[in-house]
Amino acid sequence: METTQQSSTKQDILKYLLKEFRATAMRLSTALKVSPQAIRRHLKDLEGEELIIYSSEQIGMGRPQHFYQLSDKGKERLRREVGDSYGKFTVSLLDTLAETVGRDQVSSILQKQWQRKAEEYRQHLGNGSLQERVATLVELRKAEGFMAEYHPVEGEALETEDKFIFLEHNCAISNVAESFPSVCGHELEMFAAVLPDCKVERTHWIIDGEHRCGYLLEARK
Repeated sequence: METTQQSSTKQDILKYLLKEFRATAMRLSTALKVSPQAIRRHLKDLEGEELIIYSSEQIGMGRPQHFYQLSDKGKERLRREVGDSYGKFTVSLLDTLAETVGRDQVSSILQKQWQRKAEEYRQHLGNGSLQERVATLVELRKAEGFMAEYHPVEGEALETEDKFIFLEHNCAISNVAESFPSVCGHELEMFAAVLPDCKVERTHWIIDGEHRCGYLLEARK
């Protein structure tokens, strides 16, 4: 039982670092509700497994603080857990198609697939408020292996009901996106089709070296 709990906590640390990019041991302790001593033991183990790395920064007086983040090996570990093997198969299949019918034709096939996915999402989202539909979209993406979430964008005084940031902290199709980057453009088009009453803008992009993909969803006036 204790071994299972330790494994679960280590996994929670990896997922938190994927989501937040980096954190101190104290920040992890607070966020995961685990004692600082236990967090430090887990961090030492994860560092030994080469799943995380750290850098030291001097902030104010006192000792430098260690900021932990995922190593490339740690990112790869999480990718495998969201179906990376299927991603490799998909890339191989698309490469074969590209050799057979050309990359332009493959791009057209991918676009049609995203159009089909958009229609599937629309059927699940229904006709609720924008926030209800965005919340449902987050759950659908989670079921497909994406670490998705959304946040209302704050207005001048209060949170608005017509503007949201939609985030995905990993990419369940990263292998495909790296080999066929046009898939990201089709994904943007898909979100716009799923929420036709919204302007959809990309704000963050993993392919550009950022640690998450993000979209601004704003209701059309």
